Parts: sequence; C-alpha cells; structure tokens
Amino acid sequence: MLTWIDQLIYVLYFILVGGYGYYIYKKKETSGSLSHDFFLAEGSLAWWAIGASIIASNISAEQFIGMSGSGFALGIAIASYEWMAALGLIIVAVFFLPIYLRNKIYTMPEFLRKRFDNRVSMIMAVFWVLVYVFVNLTSILYLGALAIHAIADVPFVWCIWILAILAGFIALGGMKVIGYTDVVQVVLLIIGGLTTTYIALSLVADAEGLSGWWNGLKVLKAEVPSHFHLFIEKGQLTKPDGGDAYMDLPGWSVLIGGMWIMNLSYWGCNQYITQRALGAKNLATAQQGMLFAAFMKLLMPLIVVLPGIAAFYLYQSGNNPLFQNGMMDGDIVKPDKAYPLLLSILPTGFKGMAFAALTAAIVASLAGKVNSIATIVSLDIYKNTQTKPIEESFLVKLGKISVVVSLFIGAALAPLLSNLDQGFQFIQEFTGFITPGVLAIFLMGILTKWTTSNAAIGGALSTFFYSILFKNVWLDQMPFMNRILVVFVCTVITMTVISVFDKKRKKQQALILEKEMFVVSDLFKVVSLLIIGVLTALYIVFW
Repeated sequence: MLTWIDQLIYVLYFILVGGYGYYIYKKKETSGSLSHDFFLAEGSLAWWAIGASIIASNISAEQFIGMSGSGFALGIAIASYEWMAALGLIIVAVFFLPIYLRNKIYTMPEFLRKRFDNRVSMIMAVFWVLVYVFVNLTSILYLGALAIHAIADVPFVWCIWILAILAGFIALGGMKVIGYTDVVQVVLLIIGGLTTTYIALSLVADAEGLSGWWNGLKVLKAEVPSHFHLFIEKGQLTKPDGGDAYMDLPGWSVLIGGMWIMNLSYWGCNQYITQRALGAKNLATAQQGMLFAAFMKLLMPLIVVLPGIAAFYLYQSGNNPLFQNGMMDGDIVKPDKAYPLLLSILPTGFKGMAFAALTAAIVASLAGKVNSIATIVSLDIYKNTQTKPIEESFLVKLGKISVVVSLFIGAALAPLLSNLDQGFQFIQEFTGFITPGVLAIFLMGILTKWTTSNAAIGGALSTFFYSILFKNVWLDQMPFMNRILVVFVCTVITMTVISVFDKKRKKQQALILEKEMFVVSDLFKVVSLLIIGVLTALYIVFW
C-alpha cells in the first residue's frame, strides 16, 4: 500500500504533467494546417523533445513489466532488444529519415501511397490500426494495470480504466502536448527507474550480508551467471516454465538474423515511432532527436532488465518468502510479477517516485500510440476515401473520436490477457505476423524501381500466410525470431516474382533519391561511433 508521502508524490506527478500539458496546449501556435498541428506538431519539436518523445513512446509497461519479466526468465540477453535498437535508430536516422523528409512523407501509409498506390496504403493502414489496438494498446493497459494493482491495491479493472482516461487526457491535446510532456515523463521514468534498480541491487547485497548496489551487482554475477550471457545457445538456459530460452532469443539471430527484421521495421517503418521525427523543422533536427534516443537506449537495460535479474536471485535464493510466494500464480511462476513485486517493497517515498515513473511511462506510451492510431484513421484512411474537400476541424474531431474509441476497445479487452506468461514476448511474437511484410514492402519500395503495387499487396497478404503456415504447420518448432527471418525472405521472393510477371511494372512511381541526402554532420558521426563503441564493449563483456 502507498503511504501518504507516496500518495503525495504521486499526486504531484499528475499536477506537474497535467499542468505542463495544459500550459503547452494553451500556448502553442499552429505551425501548419490544423490537422498537421494536432497529428504531427509540424516543425515545433526540438531535437531533445523528439528524442525524449521517442523513448517515452517506446518505454512502457511492456518494458518495465514485460522486459523485467523476461529479465527474470532469460537474463541480460533480453537487453539485446534495447542495445541493438540503439544501432537501429542510427541506421534509420541516416538512411530512412532523409528519404521520408525529402519526399515530403509524414505518415507511413503516405509513403506506400506515393511509392505504390492507394490500395497498398489502405491495406497496411488497416493492418497497423488493428495491431496497435488489439495487440499494443491491450497489452500495455494489461501490464500497466497489473503493476498498479500490485502496488496500490486498487481493483485491477479500475487500474485499466484509470490509465486509459489519463492517456486520453494527454492525447486529446495533440502531438505537441504529447511531445513536450514526454520530456517530463522521460525524466521521471529514468529517475524512478534507476531508483528501483538501486533498491533492488541493495536488497540482493543485504541478502548476502553485504551493503551497496555495487556489491549487489557482484552477487548477481556470481550467483546467477546463467543470466549474464547476451548470446544464448540451445539448451543453455531453462525458463521458469520449463521451456528453452533459446526459443525466445536464438543465438546469432539477435545479431545478424531475425532481430534486425523487427528492429528496422519498428524504428524505421512504424508510424508510432517515426511520427515524432517526421514533424521536425528539418532533417538535422530529426536526426539529432534519433541520435539522442539511441544514446538513451544504452541506459534502458539498467532500468528494465537488471531489476528482473535481481528478482530472479531473490526468488531462487529461497530465503525471501515474499518472492517465493509473490512470484507464484498457483503452481506457476509468473515472470511478469517481478517488477510489481519489487515496487511493492520499496521504502516510503521511493515507492511513490517509482510508481509515478511507471505511470509516466505507461501514460506516455498509450498517448503516443492512440495519437498514431488517430493519425492513420483520419489522414490515411478517412481522408483518402473522400472525393470532396474535408475541413481540417473535422479531421481533428475524427482523430479525437478515434482516440476515445481505441482506448475504450483496448481497456475492454485488456483483462483477457490474464493468462500471459511473458508480456514482452507476446508483443514481439504477434507483431511479428506483419513485421516481415512491412519491412519487405518498404525496402523493396526504396531500393528498387521495378517493385509494383500488385507485388506490395502480394507481400502484405503473403506475409500473413507464411507466418501462420510456419508457426502452426511447418516450422512450428523453430524460434519465432528465426521464423520471422524466413518469412521475410519468402515475402521478398514472392514480391520479386509478382513484379517480374506484372505488366504494370514500368508504370511504378519512383522516390527521389540523391546522394547528398545521406550526408550527416561530423558531430553526428562522432556520437554514432561512440555509441557503436559502447555497444561493442557491452557485447564483448557479456558475450
């Protein structure tokens, strides 16, 4: 339960974020059309706001709860999602953003419409909305409510609806409000997250009669060495449910295989993420924001993975009844209970801070997600089905309705996810049904002039077919990350074959691609090399 001090800290968080959001809303000046100002905050976000908004949108309950749960089950290997994302962000900043901004593309379906046609754009827009609502929103609400329920002892269903309402309040202010309140949210989640990590490592040290977070880290490395390998071989690590950890993180695939399909698709072809950078006033600002996000990605495993490993030690040691009992759901170990359990035992004051950080992450991510849903529904689905001019105010109104409806659906469905084992892995696997097709369509559209619209449609549909076939019939015993790579290759082959036999091949539109588009500043090069150097050192140390 929260003491009055924790409750006060939590209330101050709401006052700070809500008040700042309202201030931005009242002070903002329309920088472009009314709809672009609401959906994209066109030209009004500084590089640090773009970077913070990317991180706030990405880091949510799926990381705090889901990735900590995977840290409990898989160890530091799950950090590859965060550390490889840093490199992915650099690649997107150098090669994807220049193409989008030079061709005046502000949404991902708009790219598909300009490069291919309205059919491709509409199919993928519908796909994205369905995945955002039925996978992402529901899982974020479920995992977030799970944590709040464990800490504050508020009824689980109430927690879901409270989070949905708070996110709706921020999202209805538009993208500029989201972007700048995300800066506050990121500061809170980093401070609160590092505090939780510090306390968790201190608890580990205390269990061995020592003191200090550094001693706690040394105890973890000595007592649970299996959880400090970034590269997992087959049969090397058994999860709490008895499964082979290799099925979740199959060795080399995290470096040169299927993780790159998920990585580039998420950071480079995802409206939810790229929307922050595409509203920048120029390419340099967008790239700086991406680079700032890449730098912060290096820190995230300290916040979202180490606490899960600490919880695993406290559970496995057998001398902490709270963890032995708290991690169980009947006779089943539930890794996703690790982070909420840690938060529940934080000292007074720290608990309120960590609770506010977690809520900040959840609300920021939900607000960003529903704004992306609203953008696609209004600008890419509704607007492009109309033949008559549409008032900007109506598009904004439709966007706000989409915010409310999507949050309502997500909140209504979230309780159905109560049987999840690892929420983070659930999200990765089910978004993986469209990830290979999305990346294949974008890369083929960018890199070739001969890929046709019919081929793009074939790629969108075949990626579902291949994913279902390989998951349930043929490669059903293959790790999902490897399966994603196979689906990607099959989708590219399918698109190539269709293009070769498509009579409309010579009529396809081409994007503007110029060599000078991909030149970056010396400062960008230096910081990028620094990030790559740190990543190299991390993989050498934790190999």
